[in-house]
Amino acid sequence: MKINSDLCTGCGKCNVFCPVGAIFKDQGKNISVIDLEECVECGSCLRQAKCSVDAIYQQELAWPRSVRSIMSDPLTITKESGIAGRGTEEMKTNDVTGRFRYGYVGVGIEMGRPILGTYFSDVEKVAMAVASYGVEFETRNPLTSLMSDQSTGKFQDELLGEKVLSTIIEFTIPVEKMLGLLEVLKDVSEKIDTVFSLCFVSRLGDDEVIPISHILDEAGVWYAPNGKANVGLGRPLFIEKGELV
Repeated sequence: MKINSDLCTGCGKCNVFCPVGAIFKDQGKNISVIDLEECVECGSCLRQAKCSVDAIYQQELAWPRSVRSIMSDPLTITKESGIAGRGTEEMKTNDVTGRFRYGYVGVGIEMGRPILGTYFSDVEKVAMAVASYGVEFETRNPLTSLMSDQSTGKFQDELLGEKVLSTIIEFTIPVEKMLGLLEVLKDVSEKIDTVFSLCFVSRLGDDEVIPISHILDEAGVWYAPNGKANVGLGRPLFIEKGELV
């Protein structure tokens, strides 16, 4: 995103709409300026600030900078998922998709948040750490398609200097590997210059107990147990082999 310095009046109204603080006031010229190194191309300033003189504009985004828009602008449709957003179809649709089976845990590692964002160099560190633990990344996730080697979590080198608002690493693992995964994530968290949050999804057993709650408790991980269900507006429920209905 750029600001036309010939049109900008220096009102500063757009500055507060940048989630990563990339817009600042040039006091000498009395205009607002966008730091392109920090800008994640989310489009928030263009849509929300409603510049009265139309000084804000979207420049042509060439590769690899275009990945900033893919991961940061919620209106961008990705070819891998066919939906707007950084990940796959929401985990709460599992009742009809059956992506996560009994005995397995769906994992989402959301890297970067407003104010901080994340560079791909840090995303790669986390991806390579969990890949070394033996996970297989979700192929329908647009982030996975950017890896040069999905077996190692290595990304294309030209992406490592690109910054995005946030992005989601997704994969599925057996329940028994959860504790080890948490140890891997704790270790790599000390080697990156951003933050990440974790999302876990698992099917309840007949006792309606969350099968990974005791693992999270043992690891000292705080979590908010949320029940989510979406029957898919009339679509038939997914029935796992051997499951009674």
